Amino acid sequence: RSLVVVHFWAPWAPQCAQMNEVMAALAKEHTQVTFVTLEAEAVPEVSEKYGISSVPTFLFFKNSQKVDRLDGAHAPELTKKVQRHASSSSVSVGSNDSAKEDLNARLKKLINAAPCMLFMKGSPKEPRCGFSKQMVEILNKHGVSFSSFDIFSDEEVRQGLKTYSNWPTYPQLYVAGELIGGLDIIKELEASGELDIVCPKAQKLEDRLKILINKAPVMLFMKGSKQVAKCGFSKQIIEIINSTGIDYETFDILEDEEVRQGLKTYSNWPTYPQLYVKGELVGGLDIIKELKESGELLPILKGEN
Repeated sequence: RSLVVVHFWAPWAPQCAQMNEVMAALAKEHTQVTFVTLEAEAVPEVSEKYGISSVPTFLFFKNSQKVDRLDGAHAPELTKKVQRHASSSSVSVGSNDSAKEDLNARLKKLINAAPCMLFMKGSPKEPRCGFSKQMVEILNKHGVSFSSFDIFSDEEVRQGLKTYSNWPTYPQLYVAGELIGGLDIIKELEASGELDIVCPKAQKLEDRLKILINKAPVMLFMKGSKQVAKCGFSKQIIEIINSTGIDYETFDILEDEEVRQGLKTYSNWPTYPQLYVKGELVGGLDIIKELKESGELLPILKGEN
């Protein structure tokens, strides 16, 4: 019945080594918690089963059931989650009140994560109930720009949001942090013509990609960021660009599935990282390596070639 925390890591990622040190410290503090490290690329079938697309990722298990997840090297958040789950069996009133405050703060953050947030069963691409499927179809039909949260992925959010919003069922749609309602209310708003007024319109993906590609003279679309690369290829390309001294900006494609998939089609380039200069695709890691070896990389990054 105790808590098990599994760290999916990679030996090439320095942030994983840092988080292993954090785990070692937590293990001394929480002797009742079991901490496990798994090299993500050495167990591909396990990584695929649990949707591990970057490292570090932490999964939390209780009674052989996954109860929570943390993506990225966030030591304070890992500490908080371990403390919360380790003490969730405690019956002390004080700790329950504190856990409730933590959950409410988290729910508020999730609700405000995007101008329009849909809490549903499954994802927009793979809804896991008929009501969620209908809701997604209506929002898509009206070109509504929305982000979603799969309530099956987090039991604490699934139960807590019902109380927080005083709304017992899913899906639930929020606009600007305010609950609009469930499927029946969205159908009523659609019938009255009010839905188009209430919900923000989606920017066309192609327009959005053009804006992102031209956000800076040199734009790198990668897994992770300049500070924390989340795959070996992204890490290598950053090291090469850094060696040129040229200023550049990055976009983490793990943070936005629409951009991640859409840019592959838009640029006709199937993998990441992807480097753009003045809105034009230069290429991926192999091409950047070739350009560096030939001495052409610096002039290209400067926009001279």
